[in-house]
Amino acid sequence: MSATRLRITEIFFSLQGETSRLGLPTVFVRLTGCPLRCGYCDSAYAFHGGKLQSLDDIVAEVASHGTPYVCVTGGEPLAQAACHDLLRRLCDDGFSVSLETSGHLPIETVDPRVSRIVDIKTPGSGEVEKNLWENLPHLNARDELKFVLVHRHDYEWARDLLLDNGLHTLCPVLFSPVWESLKPADLAQWVLADKLPVRVQVQLHKILWGDKPGV
Repeated sequence: MSATRLRITEIFFSLQGETSRLGLPTVFVRLTGCPLRCGYCDSAYAFHGGKLQSLDDIVAEVASHGTPYVCVTGGEPLAQAACHDLLRRLCDDGFSVSLETSGHLPIETVDPRVSRIVDIKTPGSGEVEKNLWENLPHLNARDELKFVLVHRHDYEWARDLLLDNGLHTLCPVLFSPVWESLKPADLAQWVLADKLPVRVQVQLHKILWGDKPGV
């Protein structure tokens, strides 16, 4: 029995709304706390509060939903050191685990069985200076890079960074429009015009249920 505890905002069962796992029934474990303050953040309710839960209780609640897919998210999950223990335990128990991280904390010590979804913060996020570029060499084909785009300038910045550095050769790259700020159809047209080797994604959970917690 593990004595490890983490501060948890919520654990819920839903469809994965993003990444290559789009549409898969998934358990989400949302850890509390984040050092960043992106202007478009849709999980600010996870900045504070939450409740301490033991590693055993978290894993038991995840298992109760009967799906192999688990997404550990936040906030910024890696801001809690015990997140690494949770990721290892979930992998050891046979779950297919993804981690959503803001890209400003080191990822090289994350269990290699985990699919790391790593943000690159754009100028429109207000946190572009927080990008930890040293993470890029640690990416592999199991991982994904995500750009959340606020406007055309963000798109052009991300496009140039992608092409100048061959980011698409490291792992799959996702371009995601900010909900109600950038029209998905506009982003799609820009990607087609530039023939970018990226996946345009929309947030399926928001299309289905709106912009609210726990879905």
